[in-house]
Amino acid sequence: MDTLEYLTKEVQKFCEDRDWDQFHGPKDLAIGLSTESNELLDLFRFKSEEQMGEMMDRDTARERISEELADVFFFLLRFSQMYEFDLKDSLLAKIEKNGEKYPVDKVKGKNLKYTELKTTTE
Repeated sequence: MDTLEYLTKEVQKFCEDRDWDQFHGPKDLAIGLSTESNELLDLFRFKSEEQMGEMMDRDTARERISEELADVFFFLLRFSQMYEFDLKDSLLAKIEKNGEKYPVDKVKGKNLKYTELKTTTE
């Protein structure tokens, strides 16, 4: 069993042991994912680049960040488990799709959205 499958089964067991399937509809899990993502974002709100760099060097700040990352990962794994999304396949397909939208020769070193890229005919 690979790591992702193992972790997904651990999340599933954790939730099923607590009879939480009833609370984990797609909307509820999407809300949970968004909520936890925003809790991660809140740790960085109003911080300068320097302050964020300092956070990355402090154990207490890293622990808080790690906990929020784990919460996001938990909800992502739970959603994929409950509704049978293969995260590996989804990610690989998205990378391929983004590779077409963001060709290296046009985006290397740039942070433009694909709609902002100039075509080769322009």
